[in-house]
Amino acid sequence: MNRNKHPIRFGFQAGQQNVEWSRMREVWHRLDAWGYDSIWAFDHFYPIFTPDPAGPCMENWTLLAALSQHTSRARIGALVNSNTYRNPCVLAKMAATLDHLSGGRLNLGIGAGWYELEHRSFGIDFKTVGGRLAALDESCQILKGMFTQERTTLHGKHYNVNDAVLNPKPIQKPGVPIMIGGRGEKGLLKIVAKHADMWNTMHADPAEMKRLIGVIERHGDTVGRNTDEIEKTIMLPLCYGAPREKENAIASRIGSISGRTPEQARALMMVGSKQECLDKVAAYAEIGVTHFILNAQWPILNDDEFQAFAEDVAPAARGS
Repeated sequence: MNRNKHPIRFGFQAGQQNVEWSRMREVWHRLDAWGYDSIWAFDHFYPIFTPDPAGPCMENWTLLAALSQHTSRARIGALVNSNTYRNPCVLAKMAATLDHLSGGRLNLGIGAGWYELEHRSFGIDFKTVGGRLAALDESCQILKGMFTQERTTLHGKHYNVNDAVLNPKPIQKPGVPIMIGGRGEKGLLKIVAKHADMWNTMHADPAEMKRLIGVIERHGDTVGRNTDEIEKTIMLPLCYGAPREKENAIASRIGSISGRTPEQARALMMVGSKQECLDKVAAYAEIGVTHFILNAQWPILNDDEFQAFAEDVAPAARGS
């Protein structure tokens, strides 16, 4: 049964590695004008999934503050911030400030953190998997408290917060929507069920997404929450109307990252003709996934593909 409470939305994500500021500013401005619902950076200090982690990579929050002034309608955020990089009270202050700068358009993406190289070289405590998950749970409690309460106190294992004040509060009420990224079934998805307004993952076809949503629903039963409230999102590489050679190249790259064959990886992409893309959207929407975040890589990102998708596929999928 389709129990969607959320409209069909389309977003864009490309991490700010191996790209110049002027190019990124230009593309975000165009995506906003083309009608994308959300635009996302990432939260890394080094390039990821590349042979050269010492390549150029701009800092996320500084970049988002600047990009908020070159967009006017799309929601913005990072997919997703590493909880390990910032104290949650400081993060709440940053999020509230950017919510004001953007006119109430921020989504606060957050995850437990995974890129060990960044932690080790920057001297940031990487913790154990269990430690990172427990810290994320505490952080979500603190963030939600600071967004909604006059003062927030939490004496946890990882954070000791005493009468923390957030002023001004975010424009959005009751607070900046929290997107949690990840798919660990025992721990991470339980945190999603407890705290998330949005959930994101990648490298999952509709059958796998249905199974994972079922895990979230079972956690929701345990913690006493109706998880239909959570907007389910999926990140999919875009390859729309491209030559077969490009499709194969991207499928090979996605396959190498996700541990799949190129043909299997093709099922994890928004790829092919208008009808193929509409069929893929419908298959995900049928099991409750409504927000499709289309992913690309600099410097090979092709603006024409994203414009064509926005003009051809998105209106038809939204029914507009």
